[in-house]
Amino acid sequence: MDALGDGNHTAVTGFILLGLTGDPILRVILFMIILCIYLVTVPGNLSTIILIRISSQLHHPMYFFLSYLAFADMGLSSSVTPNMLVNFLVEKNTISYFGCGIQLGSAAFFGAVECFLLAAMAYDRFMAICSPLLYSTKMSTQICVQWLIVAYVCGSLNASTITISYFTLFFCGPNQVNHFFCDFAPLVELSCSYVNISTVVPSFVAGSIVVVTLFVIAVSYIYILITILKMRSTEGRHKAFSTCASHLTAVTLYYGTTTFIYATPKSCYSTDQNKVVSVFYMVVIPMLNPLIYSLSNNEIKGALKRELARKIFS
Repeated sequence: MDALGDGNHTAVTGFILLGLTGDPILRVILFMIILCIYLVTVPGNLSTIILIRISSQLHHPMYFFLSYLAFADMGLSSSVTPNMLVNFLVEKNTISYFGCGIQLGSAAFFGAVECFLLAAMAYDRFMAICSPLLYSTKMSTQICVQWLIVAYVCGSLNASTITISYFTLFFCGPNQVNHFFCDFAPLVELSCSYVNISTVVPSFVAGSIVVVTLFVIAVSYIYILITILKMRSTEGRHKAFSTCASHLTAVTLYYGTTTFIYATPKSCYSTDQNKVVSVFYMVVIPMLNPLIYSLSNNEIKGALKRELARKIFS
């Protein structure tokens, strides 16, 4: 901490992340579990990206978005997991003032990008099932790139608002953050600054992103459900539903946990519950997504078999 000019306060130049638990045995167990999860997350998502890039059968809009979703999953997990692993091994896990801002911004960026990519994938399924004749026009390469640009611009907006707000806060008291990463809410609680518009804007931007993307997903699936129910063929219904199953699972997991954290009143849950749910959506879900899409998608399984056969017999 650096002393301020009046000599009565000190400015915080770093924070201590209290992590998930203080129990030494539980810390070792959690270290092994989180490490295994991370060692599956990075290769799993990287393999998804490579497979989609090299397999011509997967050069479709859905898999275009899926490859960038895999990249966002790696970024989201990597923004918090390495530091969390260090936290399990050291007595006090310190992070610098600027390092905390970088971690906060990167998590906000990849989290927002993931929301827009899930919305884009829902819109893709809507066009494929509800308007198949217009699919090639409405989901052209140009439109897919536009969706991607919107995702990254809004992700940058979310990251910049929350980072700028963080750097406008003044910390002069306790520097122990009761979390495993630099989350915005516990940092605001430690701040000596008055809660003003600079702390409200990030919450508004993040909330708007969640609401808008969830609205797109909900409307898309309402029309998809109506279209499926109108199908006379049982086989057609099953095929249409199977193309949406993996995406619906990913959406339910991601938005279910984020809604719990950001929409539930603070009086209804504890900080420990917040930590557990945060671990799930920032660490576990990025590992599950490639498994969800690979296990339930016949096109990905078929592409993987063809590429493996090509490598073995070439």
